[in-house]
Amino acid sequence: MEESGVVIVVEDDPSIADLLNGYLRKEGYRVLLAPNGAKGLELFSNNQPSMLILDISLPGEIDGLDVCREVRKTSSVPIIMLTARDSELDKILGLELGADDYVTKPFSPRELLSRIRAVKRRTISPSKAREEDQVVVSGVTVDFRTREVIVAGESVPFTAKEFELLSYFLRNRRVALSRRQLLDGVWGPDWYGDDRTVDVHVRQLRKKLGSSFPLVTVWGIGYRMD
Repeated sequence: MEESGVVIVVEDDPSIADLLNGYLRKEGYRVLLAPNGAKGLELFSNNQPSMLILDISLPGEIDGLDVCREVRKTSSVPIIMLTARDSELDKILGLELGADDYVTKPFSPRELLSRIRAVKRRTISPSKAREEDQVVVSGVTVDFRTREVIVAGESVPFTAKEFELLSYFLRNRRVALSRRQLLDGVWGPDWYGDDRTVDVHVRQLRKKLGSSFPLVTVWGIGYRMD
């Protein structure tokens, strides 16, 4: 079987780690296991993973949130976070760490695999509304071919999900989009979870694109890019 990529699983519960290891290997992934945050960061530094699966509650001084924060300083690799409680999900969303998806325990391995496949499918598809490989809006240059965003002459790192959301807005300019439409268009119609993740990602876009970028709130509906 052709290798699907490298997945780093940072999980301190041996039973969950072994379960994920088995299912992911059957899907063709090479799996690297880390029982704590420090080991997870070490594996990330020494490899080129196609995805990270992080448990939030890890032993030691470095938890899953710390790992996500450190990884996001240098990489937009997809990250799926495992949460045990709604309060942890609130913390993830509140900290705006840039995770691509969230799965609440207990979960079925099939559910997680479905989320992984969905994250892998999230690539920018050709659109009739976008005939160019590059667009410029309010001084911001978006290169769809290289997935690079230039703000004020500087390249600004975007996570995979942030870039996909920005691209979706660009393909639907001047259209008021509800949170449900954004979830279906960017996260996929099979995705289920808290729609607050849309608000979190929009805040991240605004922070990175600057206050002059025309991404506005449409009260009672959602958002629109003018």
